[in-house]
Amino acid sequence: MSKKEVERIAVLDNLKEKRIKQKQAAEQLDLSVRQVCRLLKVYKEDGAKGLIHKSRGRKGNRSMPDEKRKQIVCLIKKDYADFGPTFAAEKLLERDKIICSNETVRKLMITEGLWISKKKRIKEIHTYRERRPCVGELIQLDGSPHKWFEERADACTLVAFIDDATSRIMDGAFVDYEGTWTLFDTTEHYLKMYGKPLSFYVDKHSTFKINRQATIEEELKDFQPQSQFGRAMDELSIELIFANSPEAKGRVERMFETLQDRLVKELRLERISNKKDATCYFREVYIPKHNQRFAVAPKDSVNMHRLLIPMDDLRRIFTLKSKRIVSKVLTVQYKNTRYQLLPTGGYRYTLRKTPILIEENRGGRIIFRYKDKGISYKIIQQEVQKVNPVQVVSGKEFQERRVVIPGKDHPWKRRFLPAM
Repeated sequence: MSKKEVERIAVLDNLKEKRIKQKQAAEQLDLSVRQVCRLLKVYKEDGAKGLIHKSRGRKGNRSMPDEKRKQIVCLIKKDYADFGPTFAAEKLLERDKIICSNETVRKLMITEGLWISKKKRIKEIHTYRERRPCVGELIQLDGSPHKWFEERADACTLVAFIDDATSRIMDGAFVDYEGTWTLFDTTEHYLKMYGKPLSFYVDKHSTFKINRQATIEEELKDFQPQSQFGRAMDELSIELIFANSPEAKGRVERMFETLQDRLVKELRLERISNKKDATCYFREVYIPKHNQRFAVAPKDSVNMHRLLIPMDDLRRIFTLKSKRIVSKVLTVQYKNTRYQLLPTGGYRYTLRKTPILIEENRGGRIIFRYKDKGISYKIIQQEVQKVNPVQVVSGKEFQERRVVIPGKDHPWKRRFLPAM
C-alpha cells in the first residue's frame, strides 16, 4: 500500500466508529462526500485490501507484448547497441519498420544496461548571441578530426558549412586534414552550389589566420598578415569573422557532436569506409535527413548569397600566391628553386628589383605575373640547399671554462686489477 492509502485507514476507522462525520472525513481526505461513502462501503466489505487500486500489479492494457519487446531488445543489441535512445527509435522505424516511442526504447536500453543517462553538469554561462535573420548572412565553417569510419579506416577530418540563421548543414566533405588546399576545394564546391555568403565564421586555426604579430613594415603600411585562405576570401569580398572561443561558434560545435554520434553509425550501417563514398553519402543522403530533423525556419525569407560574377575566377583565386623581388639578372628564387625569367617586350629592364606575383595551383604549376600578365621562365637551379652556419665557440668563452683536475685518490687514477 502507498502512504496515501495507509493514511486513509485511520480516517475511515474514525468514520466507521462514528467519531467524525462524513463531511469532516471528506475534508481530511480531500475527497467529495460521495467518494468517502464509496470508500467506506468497500472498507467495510473487504477491509484494508479494498483500498488498494485494482489495477496495481496488473499488466497495462496498452503495454507492449513480450514478443515485440524481445524483438526490439535483440535488434538493439545486434545493430544499435551504442546508439542513443532517440536515434535507435528512429532507426527501428526507418530500417525495421517497428514503431516504438523514444521513452520506451530508453527504458528498455536502461534495463538491458545499454544506456546510462547523462549527469547534469553546471556549465559556464556564456552570453547568448541571436541568430542572423537571413540565410547566407553568416556561415559557420569548421573541421572536425575524428575516427569517422571507426576501425574500418584511418581517422580523417569532416569539413562542414552550417548556416547560422537556420542551423542547416549547407555542404561538407571528408578530407585528410584541415589544410589550405582541402579548404580551397570544399569552399569552391560550396560557392558553386550556393554563391557567395556575406561572411564566414571560423576559428583561429593557422589555415584561417596568421597567428603572429605584424612586423614594423606591415604596421607602417597598416597591413595585417593574411593566410592564403584569408587572402582568397578577401578577393571574393567575403568577410572572415574569427571566434575567440569554441563556445562562440557553439552551433557548429554542437552539430559536430551530433554528427560524431549519428553520422558515424549511419556510415557503419551503410558499410562505407572511404572518404569519397562518405562525401557522396553525406551530401546526397544524410544532409537532407539531418536538415529535416534539426533545421529551423529563418526569421527573414531573403537569401543573402551573392552570385559569382565573371571576375571571380576561382581557378586563379584558389591558388597559393606570394610575392618575390626580381634580381638584377632577372632571376627569382621560390621554394628552393631558382628561376630565370624570360620576359618579352619592354619588360626586360623594368622587372629589375621589382616585386612580382607567383601563383601555384594544386598540381604544382607555377605562373609568374607582372601587371596581371604571365611571364615565361626556365629553371636554372633546382633544390637550392640552405647551408646552416656553423656555430663557432669564441676563444674567450673557451678559456674561461674551468678545468677540473682529479685528485690522487680519484677512482680514475686507481690501479685496475682484473678479477681472478
